[in-house]
Amino acid sequence: MGVREAGRETGGGGDRGPDRATVEALGLLSEAFETTQRARGRLYDFHQLTGGADRLLGEAVRALRAAGHHEQADLVEREVQGADVLPGMWTFEVVEAYEDGYHRRFAEVEERVRRALAGGRRHLAEAEMKRRRRTT
Repeated sequence: MGVREAGRETGGGGDRGPDRATVEALGLLSEAFETTQRARGRLYDFHQLTGGADRLLGEAVRALRAAGHHEQADLVEREVQGADVLPGMWTFEVVEAYEDGYHRRFAEVEERVRRALAGGRRHLAEAEMKRRRRTT
């Protein structure tokens, strides 16, 4: 499949693919979606790092008590350990809200646009670049 330039195909076979402007627009949409995939990964980092910190807080509370600092241990335990990271939410709920809301909606819309404009094919610009640059 080639890429069309103003109604004319540039390489590939007889399958008339999307024109360059459409391929560029789909590439930008794909890049934006890939960026949300990276953001989703950062949310998992946030979830795991915050959970790890909370486990360390438990150790700190035990160590403070063992050292005779019960008032400070109670303060850490009461104010920080197991606390919501956002109002009413633990980190897993932040991840789930992102995945079930924005990320899922973005994925569905991106796929609908790709299906409508490129028959569902992904990475058209990269595929064309591979075809042009292939040396073997």
